[in-house]
Amino acid sequence: MKLSGECFCGEIKQAAIFDMDGLLIDSEPLWQQAELQIFSSLGVNVSPELAAKTAAMTTRDVTRFWYRHFPWSGKTLEQVELAVIDRVEALMIETGTAMDGVVEVLQWCQKQQFKIGLSSNSPARLIPVVLNKLGIADYFHAVSSAEHEAQGKPHPAVYLSTAKKLKVAPEHCIAFEDSYSGLLAAKKANMQTVVVPASAEFMDEKFAISGLKLRSLSALVRHENLYFKT
Repeated sequence: MKLSGECFCGEIKQAAIFDMDGLLIDSEPLWQQAELQIFSSLGVNVSPELAAKTAAMTTRDVTRFWYRHFPWSGKTLEQVELAVIDRVEALMIETGTAMDGVVEVLQWCQKQQFKIGLSSNSPARLIPVVLNKLGIADYFHAVSSAEHEAQGKPHPAVYLSTAKKLKVAPEHCIAFEDSYSGLLAAKKANMQTVVVPASAEFMDEKFAISGLKLRSLSALVRHENLYFKT
């Protein structure tokens, strides 16, 4: 099977738009570490059950979430949010690593002559940190952060913003995601989707709405373990 821009719903695609956290960079453990450190220092009981509910939220929404459950004093929500971002940035620079197949899939997109974009729920300041840390900044033609949107994923705004910057109609874009929330955002934006769920969630039926499901980004390039929607 030869994969190309025409293999997605039989339409020629013109752009590929990527999520960032958990798809390009293995940052979920870094976010968890930073949030545990910062919120625990304020007296918040960061239980695994509650923390699981915050995984797909923007940093602002995460801060509000914990404040509602364990209101603190002495620091504003903005100060706490910035403290989390500062800690995540430091951890990304110190220990951030690329997910499997990142460079391979970006090179594949280049060969398809796709414009390449990024749409992230993360704060805007972390996007160049990640792209530079991984050495992939030059691949991207446009980036967008949900920080600059009225709502983050699963709202489609951040995907629509990137498509607009790339000057490509949403229906001619392929969105690459790892989370269900991001997948919903891309679907609402009327984009074709490729999802790379975490191993523990791979068989979850909620990901069946994606056009293609992969074990890793490298699977797309190697044409292995491809799960096309039928």
